[in-house]
Amino acid sequence: MLEQRIQQHFIDSADLKYQAAQVLSHPIADAVQAILACVTSGGKVLACGNGPSAAEAQQFAAFCVAGFERDRPELAALALTSDSTLLTSTGPGSLDATQHFARQVRALGQAGDVLLALSVTGNEPNLLAATEAAHERDMTVVVLTGRTGGKLAALLRETDVLISVPHDRPARVREVHGLVLHCLSDGVDTQLLGEQEIPL
Repeated sequence: MLEQRIQQHFIDSADLKYQAAQVLSHPIADAVQAILACVTSGGKVLACGNGPSAAEAQQFAAFCVAGFERDRPELAALALTSDSTLLTSTGPGSLDATQHFARQVRALGQAGDVLLALSVTGNEPNLLAATEAAHERDMTVVVLTGRTGGKLAALLRETDVLISVPHDRPARVREVHGLVLHCLSDGVDTQLLGEQEIPL
């Protein structure tokens, strides 16, 4: 029984990834172009998310700075989830938790930068506030979310990119988010460095 359940996880994940490849290839390509335009013109990517999505934001920022699967010059990126002092501040001068990311976007973001927001539901108030702050700074917003994109999808402008995984289960959505981040990283590298076979 347990082994069957484990196998079903693999089957469900593979099925979703196959379906998502058809639906998401175009918005992922749009996101690659947005990130490429940003970093090649001296801009930076600010990435954020909550819980497990915070870890994915940090991973993507690391791929930009340290490289993905190929050697290349560093690309400017920062995970807004990394400043524990800011995120846990209390007492006088402390921040409203819904504004943690937005304050960082307003402090660090500039026109031409990209905000990458990761969310399963698309409804977290701190990500909504960060998106509004990014628009105030004339930044492009790339959102990775599940199913409909929630309230985040409604905030996006024509120049923004919505990558919405066609599923409701958080585990499945996050699995595809991980693959999308790999596609973004590989896509940027390919556009910068050209095609190259990666050894298995």
